[in-house]
Amino acid sequence: MSAWSIDDSRELYGVERWGNSYFDINESGEAVVHLRDSYKTVPVSLKKVVDGMRERGFALPQILRFRDLLDNRIESINRTFADAIQEAGYTGAYRGVYPIKVNQQQQVIEEIAAFGKRYHYGFEAGSKPELIAALSYISDTEALIICNGYKDDEFIDLALHAKSMGYQIFIVVEMPGELPDIIRRSREMGIRPLLGIRFRLSTNSEGHWAESGGDRSVFGLNTSQLIDMVDYLREEDFLDCLQLFHYHQGSQLPNIRVIREAALEAVRVYVSLVKEGAPMGYLDMGGGLAVDYDGSQENSASSCNYTLAEYCSDLIEVVQDQCRIAGVQEPTIITESGRAIVAYYSVLVFNILDVTRFEEKEAQPRPEKGSAKILFDLWEISERISEDTLQECFNDAVFYRDQARAQFTHGSLDLRTRGEAERLYWWNCTLLAEAMQRVEEVPDDLAGLDRTLIDFYYSNFSLFQSLPDSWAIDQLFPFMPLHRLNEEPTHRAILADITCDCDGKVDQFIDGEGNGVRDYLPVHDREPGDDYVIGAFLVGAYQETLGDLHNLLGDPHVVSIGVKDGEITYQNEVEGDSVADVLSYVEYNPKTMERRFRSTAESAVQRGAITPTQLKSIMDAYRETLNGYTYYE
Repeated sequence: MSAWSIDDSRELYGVERWGNSYFDINESGEAVVHLRDSYKTVPVSLKKVVDGMRERGFALPQILRFRDLLDNRIESINRTFADAIQEAGYTGAYRGVYPIKVNQQQQVIEEIAAFGKRYHYGFEAGSKPELIAALSYISDTEALIICNGYKDDEFIDLALHAKSMGYQIFIVVEMPGELPDIIRRSREMGIRPLLGIRFRLSTNSEGHWAESGGDRSVFGLNTSQLIDMVDYLREEDFLDCLQLFHYHQGSQLPNIRVIREAALEAVRVYVSLVKEGAPMGYLDMGGGLAVDYDGSQENSASSCNYTLAEYCSDLIEVVQDQCRIAGVQEPTIITESGRAIVAYYSVLVFNILDVTRFEEKEAQPRPEKGSAKILFDLWEISERISEDTLQECFNDAVFYRDQARAQFTHGSLDLRTRGEAERLYWWNCTLLAEAMQRVEEVPDDLAGLDRTLIDFYYSNFSLFQSLPDSWAIDQLFPFMPLHRLNEEPTHRAILADITCDCDGKVDQFIDGEGNGVRDYLPVHDREPGDDYVIGAFLVGAYQETLGDLHNLLGDPHVVSIGVKDGEITYQNEVEGDSVADVLSYVEYNPKTMERRFRSTAESAVQRGAITPTQLKSIMDAYRETLNGYTYYE
């Protein structure tokens, strides 16, 4: 066999497919991210970053954020739209807004506002807290703020006050009952609003969020409600305030054909509103720009069959054609891309704590004389395994394994012998799996044997906290070891997290070689005590926002990484939740808990169960744990 190379790892993990030129592998076999250092781009080892964080006292797991990638994503979408507008001779403009719900962390919002200022990049707010965040970080009055979601008087009043300050802030009507309240508060405050309407497209969507479009979508006005709203605005002398039309197909739209069909329907409604007498001027085409998580460039839930350039040019083309046919001025196009902006921005890194192996790669010695007969029966099977005896040997192995378990249950076999029998069984299974690779047709009974031989690599993170979409909607994320990528990975693993939950595992992975999905991650051998670190990539969208406190495991440490003068910079380090933090989130008072525990410990002193000196040690340990990291340290 030829020596393993980093090119083999690139192909195996598919990093060149999903990495979008941001991530790669260096000659030392370490995963790298490409960051800017002055006027050049340099590869930064993620394992070196992790080691630097550890030296600073931050244990794993950690979320690594890369400011440069966020800046580049904002730049890419704005420049690509600008190129499409120039090429088509489109007379309107483009304005992007970031939907805060995709990742609401303060650092993310602050950096998007800063990086986006040169493009007048704005925010979409779907709640009062999100509107407060948007107003606190946007100072550019040319940037747009789009107000979606349910709106009470406080929400409406704040948006109207922002309008009076010069903000380009649109109050989008999502339901018929909102409009009278908006008009009432506008009159009472003497402020004319900028209004938008959200329309419920009849065009069906695709992917995980297909129900965001079509007649059964939750939000937006249908056609008859839209006409009623226009008539109401005309009667109330507010039709001149209606300047924005908005629709939303859903997140992670994989098929460009469906995107074009929705855009066609939407722009036809837009030009009709202009002809109804509304001034309009803005066409908000919502989110949906997909991220190619698996690198397949296909119409699938974890990918998309189009590029960013195709997406931008297709939207411009559809809008331009219909506006010219209708004789309507081409509007400013708005998109609410969130996933495509922040997905690449974050990487979750975690270490492997332990391993349960099912493959037995080491040859098992013949049982010693006097051993139980069933051990000889199982060992003898290994001598007969070949391409021609697969079914027979598999049947025998299963039979004798079951016999060993039955004999143990009935008391005729001790625990040690049962353990030896099961070790021999797994060795036979390993030999059978190897022989299966050499035959063209595998017997049906053995078809799932490979699946039973996948190891469990116990990982220091919580799936429910840091990768909730992997559990909830089977979202695929790229996983890859951060080091040893110049060595051949000889094991196959399922990643089990540290929660006490059978769902706390990742057992579906991207096949980096373009063959769809595989039920294991290729990994390297890990002996007890070895440091083995794995990264989950493209996790910047939704994962931090949706994460929960399953098993009271809190937020991991976070750091923003850059490069200056050839040296890695660590900025905005945010310590992860302590045990006390997460307990307070679920209504415990840590001081009360400590007082109650101390009372119990004092009772133990009075009974003579422990000494006063031991009480001090116990209380010190209690406080240290209370103030420590929720994850394995």
